[in-house]
Amino acid sequence: MHTSNWHYPTSIRVGAGRVRELADACRSAGIQRPLLITDRDLGSQPMIQQALDDCRRELGQCALFDQVKGNPTGSNVAAGLERYKAGQHDGVIAFGGGSALDAAKAVALMSGQHRPLWDFEDIGTNHLRADPDGIAPLIAVPTTAGTGSEVGRAAVITDEAARVKRTILHLRMMPKVAILDARLTLSLPPALTAATGMDALTHCIEAWCSPVWHPMAEAVAVKGLQMIRQHLPRVVRDGQDLEAREQMLVASSLGAAAFQRGLGGVHAIAQSLGALYDHHHGLLNAIVLPYVLVANQAALHQPMNELAHDLRLPKPGFNGVMDWLLQLRHDCGIPHTLAALGIDERDAELIGRMAFKDGCSHTNPVRHCAEGYQRIFSHAVQGM
Repeated sequence: MHTSNWHYPTSIRVGAGRVRELADACRSAGIQRPLLITDRDLGSQPMIQQALDDCRRELGQCALFDQVKGNPTGSNVAAGLERYKAGQHDGVIAFGGGSALDAAKAVALMSGQHRPLWDFEDIGTNHLRADPDGIAPLIAVPTTAGTGSEVGRAAVITDEAARVKRTILHLRMMPKVAILDARLTLSLPPALTAATGMDALTHCIEAWCSPVWHPMAEAVAVKGLQMIRQHLPRVVRDGQDLEAREQMLVASSLGAAAFQRGLGGVHAIAQSLGALYDHHHGLLNAIVLPYVLVANQAALHQPMNELAHDLRLPKPGFNGVMDWLLQLRHDCGIPHTLAALGIDERDAELIGRMAFKDGCSHTNPVRHCAEGYQRIFSHAVQGM
């Protein structure tokens, strides 16, 4: 017998052009004075100006905060919160990739709190410290198909002082409405399309490998992987393939729903590396993934047999899944080693300790020690 609590996603509007419903989505969430939060690169793009114009025309006002880094920091959240309060806003529009979405969710959380951000880190019952009535409503518009943060209840934020990524969690951080408009992803270059797509794949496969009992998340993970197998190579080859773009957006949301079952050692290492070196999270996941799977192989006999069957791979079991993953990485232009990013082994011991302490390691199918994570990291630097 089991005892579990399961939570599934927000209201989702899917379809090309549906970003024009942004003001209506705000109204449905009770938002009249939104702050649109995005990253530095996207803030000057026409899609953001169009969203601002639409909301200002229909709601009367909408302000912009576009100072989010690629790996969002506590300082980004503090600056966004200051803008939110100064403008007397009553809700947040999270618009962009996973970094912008995570920062925006953290701003929404902090809009009515009296404790510091790190007091709400996903440890034990820390989420109970938050005043749920002090969390602003949120609308999410993803422009990448990777993190799935638009349907998630968590935000990953870098603590610059401690040089570590912390996961902030609360159910009220889950957006009220997510708008999946594939047209917003058409300009994403192939390398970023591949890295974000592999992020979604990693969410699905780590959720599938998790030992946590959550049959719904298992089913969602498999569907996400089936969609990614079919559509990620297509969209990397042809970024204007609108159908494949849409399918990948949906698969990304499925990945985030699936990892309610937990993640694992890939994220434990990648989040540690992201905090230290500020590389793209999805790219780090893509590189580290096969090395962690090899280290977990002893616990994955049945899951990989089932997955190879469900994906209709030409070879069965662990080897069939690994062959597919390695070929997919190659086809998407993902480097085989961390050394290709300029990462060496000088911090190997520190990374091993950080990965072991990372919360994602708790649902890895094998409970590796710090030295074990250090070895996995070294393999990912050197190649296997």
